[in-house]
Amino acid sequence: MTDPLAGPYNRDLLDAVYQQFRADPGSVDPTWRAFFAGMEFAGASGAPTGHAAGSDAPDLRLQTGVVRLVFWYRQAGHLQADIDPLRTEPLPPHPFLRLENFGLSEADLDRTVDASMHFGIGGPARLRDLIAALEDTYCRTVGVEYMHIDSLEVRHWLGGRMEPTHNRPHFPHRKQYRTLFTLHQAELFEKFLHTKYVGQKRFSLEGGETLIPVLDALVEQAPGLGAKELVIGMAHRGRLNVLANVLRKPFEEIFNEFEDNFLPDSFSGDGDVKYHLGFSADIATADGGTVHLSVAPNPSHLEIVNPVVEGRVRAKQRLHGDTERTTGVPILIHGDAAFAGQGVVMETLNLSNLAGYRTGGTVHIVVNNQIGFTTNPRDSRSTEYCTDIAKYIQAPVFHVNAEDPEACVYAAELAFEFRQRFKRDVVIDLVCYRKWGHNEGDEPAFTQPLEYKNIRARDPISKVYSRALVEGPSAFTEEMTSAIETEFHQKLEEAVREADRAAAEYRSKLDQALKAVKSGPPRKRGMEGFSGRWKGLTKAYTHDALPTGAPLATLDRIADAVGSFPEGFTPHEKLRPILEKRRDNIKSRKPVDWGTAESLAFGSLVLEGTAVRLSGQDSRRGTFTHRHAVVIDSTTGAPHYPLANLDPKQAPFEVFDSSLSEMAVMGFEFGYAMDDPGSLVMWEAQFGDFANGAQVVIDQFLTSCESKWNRSNGLVLLLPHGYEGQGPEHSSARLERFLLMCAEDNIQVAYPTTPAQIFHLLRRQVKRSFRKPLIVMTPKSLLRLPAAVSPVEDFAAGGFREVIDDTLPDPAAVTRVVVCSGKVYYDLMVQREKLGTKAVAVVRLEQFYPWPEEQLHAVLSRYRRATEWVWAQEESQNMGGWFFVEPRVRAMGFPFEYVGRDASASPATGSHHAHEVEQRELVEAAFGGAVPHLVALSKPAANGKNGSHAPQKAEAGAK
Repeated sequence: MTDPLAGPYNRDLLDAVYQQFRADPGSVDPTWRAFFAGMEFAGASGAPTGHAAGSDAPDLRLQTGVVRLVFWYRQAGHLQADIDPLRTEPLPPHPFLRLENFGLSEADLDRTVDASMHFGIGGPARLRDLIAALEDTYCRTVGVEYMHIDSLEVRHWLGGRMEPTHNRPHFPHRKQYRTLFTLHQAELFEKFLHTKYVGQKRFSLEGGETLIPVLDALVEQAPGLGAKELVIGMAHRGRLNVLANVLRKPFEEIFNEFEDNFLPDSFSGDGDVKYHLGFSADIATADGGTVHLSVAPNPSHLEIVNPVVEGRVRAKQRLHGDTERTTGVPILIHGDAAFAGQGVVMETLNLSNLAGYRTGGTVHIVVNNQIGFTTNPRDSRSTEYCTDIAKYIQAPVFHVNAEDPEACVYAAELAFEFRQRFKRDVVIDLVCYRKWGHNEGDEPAFTQPLEYKNIRARDPISKVYSRALVEGPSAFTEEMTSAIETEFHQKLEEAVREADRAAAEYRSKLDQALKAVKSGPPRKRGMEGFSGRWKGLTKAYTHDALPTGAPLATLDRIADAVGSFPEGFTPHEKLRPILEKRRDNIKSRKPVDWGTAESLAFGSLVLEGTAVRLSGQDSRRGTFTHRHAVVIDSTTGAPHYPLANLDPKQAPFEVFDSSLSEMAVMGFEFGYAMDDPGSLVMWEAQFGDFANGAQVVIDQFLTSCESKWNRSNGLVLLLPHGYEGQGPEHSSARLERFLLMCAEDNIQVAYPTTPAQIFHLLRRQVKRSFRKPLIVMTPKSLLRLPAAVSPVEDFAAGGFREVIDDTLPDPAAVTRVVVCSGKVYYDLMVQREKLGTKAVAVVRLEQFYPWPEEQLHAVLSRYRRATEWVWAQEESQNMGGWFFVEPRVRAMGFPFEYVGRDASASPATGSHHAHEVEQRELVEAAFGGAVPHLVALSKPAANGKNGSHAPQKAEAGAK
């Protein structure tokens, strides 16, 4: 393939533009202006131009070719770069960079051209020397992609950093020594584990040890660039090495995890494997600075930690008051196959420039093993590089040969400087290899025999670098005298010997740590929790009632803000009366709806000093047009945030419409809540069903983080749920899935039915002494149901009620008790009013988990003469709350029957008419009516069997 511009030029047009430039430089495009100015500079320098004697214009052919040549080295030089340590043959010259493509030839190599466009030369130079500089910069062990970036400022900054140095660092002795020493540390740590824990999985970094000096360089550089905290996210490969040699996690703790020194009373929870665990530490740098490092715990789902890290950094930045996004920096370490293959990577990259999720740029490091488990790159991606996806957010990419550690450290430092200056993502593609298989018990030669024959013949990277330091002529400039060169060699040789001595000391420390672990008592497993911002909190759940009312004066103050607008502001004509009615209802003490209750909860919290953050795909307005947290001026389009302007001293109120992502955004908010337990942090699904797009976050973080990593989290999920005939994907938030994951008081699952209940539930979430993820089934049709309102007085006193009893005046007259949860309650009440009966009590279970056994037992025990006990739900029998509730109420001594839709494979019917029939029939059946075929009825029986059609027998269970 050749450059399409390499063909014949329209010489007449070019000459015409040039003559226009000579007459008036300002009349031509800036690019042409710079081009012609450069040509004239070359001509004025006395350089040969190739024109006939007497010509007053420079050689357009030559200079045009030179300009385009420089452009294409910047654009495609990386395709010629020596970035693959496993390559056995040199790359042939790339077609893009052939001289003939630019109208040049070998005869032009010794001609003097204008090289002012090259940042390192800046004036006349032989074409041969210009090409040598370009090849040295872009075609050696650093290949750079940055010409896809639209910003000329960014391009010029990068070119101005790379071309003067030829992308070839000149490190002082101490820095070379440090690089070599960190390589030794990385290698010795892996070898030690390999010999002491034979066959145990550790996901070795061998072959990619250069990651350690790269991270070390970032840590050393951080304080000088204004960074105070670095949050690292990575999968399992190399994690133990990073923990030991970058975060300096004590060897004893790591070896204790290998020894599996576990006693039942030494650790609360189930724990996790050693290569998933996180750690944090304050690290002192060589120049006297300090930086706080955190490695986030991560499950085996590889890149899923990416948005969690971003959320954590965003929270840290807010708590530090870091509006410039300089002090907190995310560093994400990826595998090559995962970076290209995992969708959450793209979803997270897409957050990088969004107002609600921006962290000021991420430093991405791809540990490019050139293999994914057993899969070759040609089978795992459709692109030239695994990093190509990052170019869609215009991130520069540095491809670096990991066997040139100095080039890798140089690229890392340049990348960090770029991030701090431009607040944009940047990628370092660390091209290396994997010495062992996917894990240490795996045989990679089964599937990659030729590659592993090559790998097993290679010297360790430290040896390659040591040899380069002592023998490599590239360490010296031409101007060095032989005496200085000799002295330099002597110092380098001594540095290598000193590194060997230090390595021996390092090995001795490893031996001593292992001996201490084997002979001493076991250390407590797991990470230290409930320190720092979590100090004073606990993970012990309690059902104790907590008053969460807000003073009426506070509610009135919020009402005034919600129902009024800044001077000159023009809200939508249909919206003004809605918001004014909300204000008037509060101030006149009339019942208020769900949207108003949310505003009261959020507003009262920020006035009390608790920050509120809500995000989701349509969270500002609300999917069902109920929230209106942001009001848009119909004339100017300007936004107004009523709850963000209640008081100059209030806490922040933030609400964001997110990207069309569930996984990355929920992961982001989980990470945010992890580092900011003092805020109310919420993620809202457009429809509750869509939460399943983030199922990995729910499974691996939300429901298990406390058990695995001793880390609590207070994230709230708002999931619209309810059967209104909208079909299978817009009905169910899959309540049953969350209930299946309930254990050890790990999460809270609630299905509130009134505006006052959601008000108290949200306030309770941040006023307790513990944090548990809160899963809330929120309404759709109830947002406007006249019956689904609460009196203002209910917001001023009391708290969230986990169980709501009926208000029938005579419990002794009740013979049938129906327990339900959520929207179906209102349908049941309509039916009871229709029947005119006072013999049926309807009790609401507002919180499924932690199971409110005492509260529910106290309520049910009031109905002493009841002989029929019914659980009614609108979800299918194999969904909803029945399978969770049934064994628990049976264990309490109440023989409940099930009334609801029959078991089904799909959450709901796609027919609105069928939905209406089903809903009517199940409500009638709950009150003892006939049980038609669309509805299931189960009764307790001695044989303990269940059928699939009515009448059915419920299996007796125990708690």
